[in-house]
Parts: sequence; structure tokens; C-alpha cells
Amino acid sequence: MKKLMTSALMAASLSLTAGMVSAADAPTSFDQLLNKVKSETAAQSKINKNREAEFKKYAGDKQALLNKAKRDLKAEQDRGDRLNQTYLDNERRLAELEEDRKNAQGDLGEMFGVVKGAAGNLASRLASSNISAQYPDRHQFIAELGARKELPRIDELEQFWMAYLKEMTESGKVVKFQGEVTGINGETVTTEVARVGPFNLLADGKFVIYNDELKIIQDLSQQPDSYQVSPIKNWAAQTEGYAPLYVDPASGVLLSVFTQKASLEERFEAGGTIGKIIAALLVLGLIIALERFVTLGIVGAKIKAQTKKVDQPGNNPLGRVLSAYQDNKNVDVETLELKLDEAILKETPALETRISILKVLAAIAPMLGLLGTVTGMIATFQSIQLFGTGDPKLMAGGISMALVTTVLGLIAALPLMLLHALVSARSKSLVQILEEQSAGIVAEHAEKRNA
Repeated sequence: MKKLMTSALMAASLSLTAGMVSAADAPTSFDQLLNKVKSETAAQSKINKNREAEFKKYAGDKQALLNKAKRDLKAEQDRGDRLNQTYLDNERRLAELEEDRKNAQGDLGEMFGVVKGAAGNLASRLASSNISAQYPDRHQFIAELGARKELPRIDELEQFWMAYLKEMTESGKVVKFQGEVTGINGETVTTEVARVGPFNLLADGKFVIYNDELKIIQDLSQQPDSYQVSPIKNWAAQTEGYAPLYVDPASGVLLSVFTQKASLEERFEAGGTIGKIIAALLVLGLIIALERFVTLGIVGAKIKAQTKKVDQPGNNPLGRVLSAYQDNKNVDVETLELKLDEAILKETPALETRISILKVLAAIAPMLGLLGTVTGMIATFQSIQLFGTGDPKLMAGGISMALVTTVLGLIAALPLMLLHALVSARSKSLVQILEEQSAGIVAEHAEKRNA
């Protein structure tokens, strides 16, 4: 193509030159004009022949290239056929070799399956075991062994067996080691950690757990009940012999469940507004009962002291009754009895004041609990109506309110009823003392009048 363009440029240059010459040297006769046309025609014919030769040469080159490309394509197609046949032959050969390998393995293939399954189970067990808190990353080799596709070597089987043996041995040990314990606030402290077999980890007098995902020892968000935690310090201080200790047979699963238990405060909050009202009634009743116990105790002590000094009336209920007798010694028996009854009636309200409130509070508390139960069930049914029964958590709030308010109502009513009975009995005993003393005074006065 490059040669073709060169020939065209040359022809154009010659034509332009001829034009310029003819313009500069114009013929003056027909003979000159004829000769000039012939010479220019001959020159142009020569140029055309050269161009034709160039075109033929270029066409021959392209044909040669086309023929070569066809030969190369045929060669590559033949090579592709040969390679495809070779690939098919290799596939057949691989299948034959795989079959031969399986036949050669025999029982070893079954053993490989057993080892693979056992390695997978052991790896997951080692990863989550509390023993891994002391020996981290010991499950990596076992996990790799379970993921392999080839048969394990003898030394690898021995290492696998040793991992099993070490887990069994460490499961029967109670050891202490230095470890990093991560608190609830995220701070890490290096302290002494005690491991009770695969069951429990203990640190600083409390239970801790091993997080196999983060590979750290961390505090529980909430410790179990105090009676389960309190023996830890005594156990840790024990150097010989035996000491009681609570252990988690599920290796930390139960401890994790305990952290989800609701505290007393959370249970109280589940009672809602009605629960708080019941608690307020209980506190009010306790205050009234305490005030009555203190007041009646002081009055009872004064009355007891007054019984020893009948002739010296003091500032107490019995003293005021005796004062009424002193003021009416000369009246007849019936009048004296009426005067003494009047004095006792004046003292009785002070001794029995606010006791009836305890009885009312004891009756109101369970009724409020019933109200909370009904309210909670209404909230539960509303949740079911709106969201269905697919998610129990949506109903948990209403059910908690229903149950907690009932419990709070009973918890408030029982002590209030007991306190009411005690305070009422104490008050009645003091009134009875006044009546006994009054009856004695009237009897003595009657004897003197009849003498």
C-alpha cells in the first residue's frame, strides 16, 4: 500500500511539472503542439505502466500473505485437534489412575474418612474448650488435618492422637496460670486465673469465661447468685484438702445463660407504673407499722411502769385513767365505772390510730396486682392482634407486667396483713390492761363502799 501511494505521488508530480513546462513554453505551431502532445502521451504511458507494475507486484505480495495465513490456520487446527485428543486421553488415564488409587487404598480410605470426621469434631471442641484459654491456637493443626484431601502421614496421626490425650489429661487437672482478663469496660488486666478442668475459669474471686471467637478471657456481664460465687475465695485460699465449689458441667454454657437472667431491679421495672404504686403502698405501710410499734412500745413501757406506782398517776394512758379515779373517789360505783370507761374511751383512739390504714393497704395491694394483671394481658392481646404470635418477645412485656404486678401485690399484702395483726394485737393488749386496771379499781371501790 505504501508503494502504491508513492507511485501515485510520482505521477502527480510529473503531471504538474509537465503542466508548468507547457505553461511556460507554449507551442507556436501545430507541429510543435503535436510533438508536445506525443511526448507527453508517451511519458504518461510510461508512468501508467510503472503504476500497473506496482499494482501487480502489491497484489502478488498479498496473495502470498493470504496463502501463508491459510497454511498457518490449517496447522493450528491440526495442532488443536491433537491437543484435544491428548486431553481426552489424559482424562481417561486420570480416571484409570484414580480408580487404581482407590483400589490400592482399600481400608485406608475408610480410615481417612474416620480421621477427617474425628478431626473436625475435635477441632471445634478444642476451640471452645476452657483449656484453650491456657493453651491457645492448639486446634489449628487439627482443623487443617480435617480439611485435607490427602491421607494423613503417620507422624500427623500421632500428633492427632497426642492432642486427644492432652485434652483428656488436662480435663482432670486444677491449675493456675497468668492470663489477661478483659473486663466489661474493655480494659485488660493480667491476673492469676484458675482453671477447674474444662468446666470453669476463676479470677479475682469470681467466674470468668473464655470467648473462643475473640480468643480472650472475659468477665461475665452478670455473676450468678451470691451463694454460688461466695465459695470461690475460700476455695482459692485452700492449699490442701477439699473445699466446696460450684462448677458448670456445660463448660461455661450455664454461666452464659445466667448472665441473661433478669435482676430484681429489672423484674421490678417490668411491673410498670402499677408495680411502683404497689411498692409505694408497701413502703407506706412499713413506715406506719414501724411508727406504731415504736409508739406502742413506749406507751406500753410507761403503762408497765405505772402499774407499779398506782398512787402516783403519770402522763400516760393508765396514769390518766388513775387520775380520773383520783378525781372521783367519792362517787358511787356506777358513776365511777362510767368515769373510768370515759377515760378509757379517750385513750383508745390514740392507741388504735392508723392501724386500720394497714388493713386497708393490705387489701388494696392484691387488688392493684390484679389490675396490673388485667392491664398486662390487654397489652399482650394487643400485641398479638397487631404483630401475630411469630415473635414471643413482642408479648413478653405484657406478660411480665401481668405476672410481676400479681407477685408484687401478694408480696406487699402478706407483710402488711401480718404487721396489721401484730400492731392490732399490741394495741388491744394495752387497751385490755387499761380495762383490767379499771375493773380492779371499780371492784376495790365497791368493796370500800360496802364495808
